Amino acid sequence: MLDKLTIKGFKSIRRLKDFELNNLNIFIGANGAGKSNLIEFFRLLRNIINGNLNEYIRAGGGISDFLFNGRKVTSEQKFEMHFGDRGYRFRLKPTASENCLLTNEARYYPRGTGWWELVGDSPDGKSLLVEEAKGNSRKLNTQCSRPVYDEISSWQIYHFHDTSATAAMRHYEIIQDNKVLRFDASNIAPYLLRLKNKQVDAYREILTAVRLVMPFFDNFLLDVTEFGQKHKVNLSWRQNGSDYPMQPYHLSDGSIRFICMATALLQPNPPKTIIIDEPELGLHPSAIAILAELIQNASKRTQVIAATQSPALIDHFSIEDVIVVNRKNGASTFNRLKEKDFNVWLESYSVGELWSKNVISGGPVYE
Repeated sequence: MLDKLTIKGFKSIRRLKDFELNNLNIFIGANGAGKSNLIEFFRLLRNIINGNLNEYIRAGGGISDFLFNGRKVTSEQKFEMHFGDRGYRFRLKPTASENCLLTNEARYYPRGTGWWELVGDSPDGKSLLVEEAKGNSRKLNTQCSRPVYDEISSWQIYHFHDTSATAAMRHYEIIQDNKVLRFDASNIAPYLLRLKNKQVDAYREILTAVRLVMPFFDNFLLDVTEFGQKHKVNLSWRQNGSDYPMQPYHLSDGSIRFICMATALLQPNPPKTIIIDEPELGLHPSAIAILAELIQNASKRTQVIAATQSPALIDHFSIEDVIVVNRKNGASTFNRLKEKDFNVWLESYSVGELWSKNVISGGPVYE
């Protein structure tokens, strides 16, 4: 799992130095505190690995919008992460064209000197680590880079906010797109069909979770339909006491979002790290309790990083699972809570109540 993280000069994060992460990490904080910027770092990393760094930067408004307080304050960004006996670090420097230069890449290898620098800068944002990892497997450099690349590539950021009528999760997808659940659940129907056919126990666990939140739900239908030469499937389903084939547009936003969340958290071969922003969005309080249990169980099999504003959700976690994000002098701060600091309060109040009452400081900060 991701053990330790350093971020300097990224959006509202001026300095996060050697921040330790556990199997379960629940980030809470007010609007604008910086929770989403932490999630955005993982999107940045994903785009580096996918070879789309500068496309991502331009889509976000240019590199100036990613620098803490702009170019006059932040001349470059620094990132470093450790996972097990491996690590990766790099810097981003702004260019005049609002792109960025990817430089000072290095991977940590447990033998020899530890950090091994990759020689050269990348003005087009293409990672030398990625290039090296995909090279000749017999070379020592490739053998050093590939485990780092494989580890980071396995991390997944799930974002199920778009549940509109045009959202891909509500439409047909080809049955071959079923190997891994995509970040926006656009292939949830073929993925569930694969589980139903090949990993029945995982499929049944997902059904059980969905039925707890939606008592009227019976089962997915997942009938394959031919569209010319393509075979596609959508998230059709059946409710109790009826044989009428219900369609994805019959599912409420909260219902389809929970189906996606349950599938992500109960998938049999999860990513090494799962990152989720506001998993409780649109859910009833009773559904939030079940969601919290799914998150806890998932953290026993993989690492979970979640950002939330829901007192009802954090009520179900240990206080030491919680990291509070605040703003101080315009910069985001991150503080993992310690049970010994709240022992007396916890005798009478839940974690969510302590946050609501501002005993756990995580409300708006007026600067």
